[in-house]
Formats: sequence, structure tokens, C-alpha cells
Amino acid sequence: MALISAFTIIRTLSLFHLTLAFYFLNAPRTLADQSIVYILGEAMQLPHARSFDSPSAVSALLAAVLALFALSDLVAVSSAEEMARFYWLNQAPIRLLFFFVLTAYTYTFKLSSGKGEDLKNSFVFTWGFVEMVSWFW
Repeated sequence: MALISAFTIIRTLSLFHLTLAFYFLNAPRTLADQSIVYILGEAMQLPHARSFDSPSAVSALLAAVLALFALSDLVAVSSAEEMARFYWLNQAPIRLLFFFVLTAYTYTFKLSSGKGEDLKNSFVFTWGFVEMVSWFW
């Protein structure tokens, strides 16, 4: 038997999303200045995100979306075990694919300019990378 169950990991990830939502609403610079964001950004030679210096309408929207994801995930993982397994067996590969594509896009097209320019920074890469690692765990 595993030391940490899959449902415990999903609950932890949901609480992590709620924490991110709080910081995006109140102090997004705190998130952008984290050492993991800086280290991964420098290692991948990605620019630092400057749009999180102060709370804005975009960071408030991101906080609302993350809070919605967290609450819906907590409700889904708290349902009956058979329903929850069916839901997460379908949901986990979709999320994993999305974050893999987002992380790969951020790294692969970091030098080109054009559409999606705001996605090519250390913060988006770190968020996608951490989410991807948590879904593989």
C-alpha cells in the first residue's frame, strides 16, 4: 500500500490551488519572487514575469479560476470512491497533457515572438512544471 494515497495528493493539490488563489488576489509578487520560480527560470533561460508586481484584474481573475478548480476538485475527490475513481481516471490524463503542452510551448518557443508572448516566462513554466510533476506523483 502506498504511503500517500492518490486522493490525499489531490486534496493537497487542491489546497495548494486555494493558497495560490489567495496570494494571486492579495500579493502576486510573493509568488513571482519565489526561489523555485527564479531557479527554474534561470535554468531554462526564460524571462522573469513582470506583470505580477502588483495585484491587477488579471491576477484577480486567475485567483477566481484557481479557487474554482480547487473547490471543484475537493468536491470531486470527496464523492463516492467509485465515482471519484472514474472522474479522476478521465481527468488526470487531460490535465497532464495540458500542462505538458503548456510547459513544452513555454520552453520550446521562448525565443520567438508573436502570439502567446506573455506565456513565455519563468512563472508560467514553473507553474506548468510543478503541476505536471504533481500529476505524475
